[in-house]
Amino acid sequence: MTEQPRRRGEGAPVARRAMLGMLGVGAAGLAGAPYLQSGWEGFLSAASQKDPTGLTGLLPNPGGFRYYSVVGSVPHKDATNYGLRIDGLVDRPRTYTLADLRAMPQTRIVRDVVCTDGWRVDDTPFAGVKLSHLLEEAGVRSSGTALRFTCFDGAYTESLTLEQARRPDVLVALKMQDKPVSHAHGGPVRLYVAPMYFYKSAKWLSGITVTDEVVPGYWEERGYPVDGWLAGADRGNSAA
Repeated sequence: MTEQPRRRGEGAPVARRAMLGMLGVGAAGLAGAPYLQSGWEGFLSAASQKDPTGLTGLLPNPGGFRYYSVVGSVPHKDATNYGLRIDGLVDRPRTYTLADLRAMPQTRIVRDVVCTDGWRVDDTPFAGVKLSHLLEEAGVRSSGTALRFTCFDGAYTESLTLEQARRPDVLVALKMQDKPVSHAHGGPVRLYVAPMYFYKSAKWLSGITVTDEVVPGYWEERGYPVDGWLAGADRGNSAA
């Protein structure tokens, strides 16, 4: 008995199965992408907290954000032990708890985040308390002209003039990307200065001191501009 020749059409199911298999792999990849991205971001976050060289900031991150700390590790803070101290040239110094800040009117801003290293993340939502509101509550004295920001990492500092700090697009941020600010992103509370490069938006914010002159921050002492305006930013005090 002779073997019958294979008809050309009989190869189609094999090709179809292969295509369906590839589509299945692709669908699984798409479904797993958020988990893979989350895992990679978690790895970068953990690695950066143990990397005083900052080299982890050079690793690729499809989510756009980079992780960097100027110290080897940063303590975790939450609602049980977080406090934001406002003092200096004010009439009513005060320490705010996380609950205090959450109870205040919240403002949401959506802007592009731009880093001096060249990366950016477009249309990033931040929400929190306007810094101008906290300054009004504190009662800034006539001799106050600037602010110095300190952080609970024990090292990072930043600065703004009083005029810059009173802009409506400068926040003491409690949320980022519509979620509570994570520890890796500087939570539970960070500064967000929308019209300036991201280094001005100090992470792990713990102190705001009103001063009679601008005190250069951590990166300004290392050559960065004191006024880190983004190109094309509206520098008027009424900018929203």
